[in-house]
Amino acid sequence: MEFLCYHRDRPGSLPLREALTEAHWSYMDGYERELIARGPTFDGDLLTGSVHIVDLPDPAAARAFAFDEPNYQAGAYRDVLIRRWRNTLGRTMWQFPGGREGGNRYLVLGLGAGEPADLTPPPGEDLIAYGPLLSDDGTAWLGTAALLRAPDADAARAILTTDRYAAVEVHEWEFGGRR
Repeated sequence: MEFLCYHRDRPGSLPLREALTEAHWSYMDGYERELIARGPTFDGDLLTGSVHIVDLPDPAAARAFAFDEPNYQAGAYRDVLIRRWRNTLGRTMWQFPGGREGGNRYLVLGLGAGEPADLTPPPGEDLIAYGPLLSDDGTAWLGTAALLRAPDADAARAILTTDRYAAVEVHEWEFGGRR
């Protein structure tokens, strides 16, 4: 089962996050085989969070993954979004043909309202990861999440049918992990 975990930073937690960088990376190294995508989110130069898409056995394992993470344990995060996710592209971010560098990268979260939307990835070569957000049992559509390369935030937002969502968030994102 695949899950999206989005840890949102607590204001002023950057010094704590910096002090825990190695602990965070070492923790994630323990999930190397399970990771589909990972990386920090930003607002300009300000670090705002950390997204991880991971393949784990069940919802309990996803919660353990999210809440045992060193930055969470130390209080660096304000909150955590954990949703089951379906990898419609069938690949990891490391298999993205566009590579780690070049262009602007974004996390787009469409928080569902009503009937499912955008279940099929839009055409194009700029999707890094894409799929529906689902209930723990996988039966209810709760939204859509994508990592992509786009010219700007408005173009990133445009991959979703925005009027089909209660809210659409767009966050600057970059490939994470050790280089």
